[in-house]
Amino acid sequence: MRSVHVSTLAVAALALASQVAAAQGGMDETTRKVEGGGIKVPGWMGKADGSGKVEEAKLTKEGNVFHVMTGPAVTYWNPANKASGDYTVKATFTEAKYMNLNDHPHPYGIVIGGNDLGTDTQSLLYCEAYGNGTFIVRGFGPAPFGVQRRPEANEAIHKAAGKDQPVTQDIAMSVKGDKVTCSINGTVVGTYDKSALVGPGKLKSTDGVYGFRFAHNTEGTVTGLTMTKP
Repeated sequence: MRSVHVSTLAVAALALASQVAAAQGGMDETTRKVEGGGIKVPGWMGKADGSGKVEEAKLTKEGNVFHVMTGPAVTYWNPANKASGDYTVKATFTEAKYMNLNDHPHPYGIVIGGNDLGTDTQSLLYCEAYGNGTFIVRGFGPAPFGVQRRPEANEAIHKAAGKDQPVTQDIAMSVKGDKVTCSINGTVVGTYDKSALVGPGKLKSTDGVYGFRFAHNTEGTVTGLTMTKP
């Protein structure tokens, strides 16, 4: 009977891990490797999730348009892009062909509060949208920590008409006083207490580097990445 009990626990643990990975756009199918990958934009850096490598994804830029193709999920940033106090970071994300590298929605969005990025002690917070009308807010501190347990739907988030159809999201993260908000297409979809986001195992601070992030096996563009103060 003891061996049956242990096997049952192992199956339950595996199921839970799969649910967490799926919620984050994680290891829910084979992660592809992008040919000719790497970071091709001067001054920019990146870190892939888990055992992935930034060379297995690709970041390029033409004019004012960043083009991302993953591979493993990757967070990208330029160390010169920093924000502190009250601020808003925003950008426009476009999937020209929704789900062209996968068979279900994967997210992308804004990163704020980046500290010690690229190291084993990094911390950051992100808000990401999916092309099916949902969003998620999570972070690293340095282990992943959940602000939401799973993606949530909101009518403000655009939905693609179907696979390989275009979908665009305007995503912004704001810090104001003791609150952090995520807005998508001009509507606040989530508001969080700063005190619940900063601390051991979470953010070192909401002050820090900002950038953007794409889940694995996803392709899209980023335009208009800016930080403004009130």
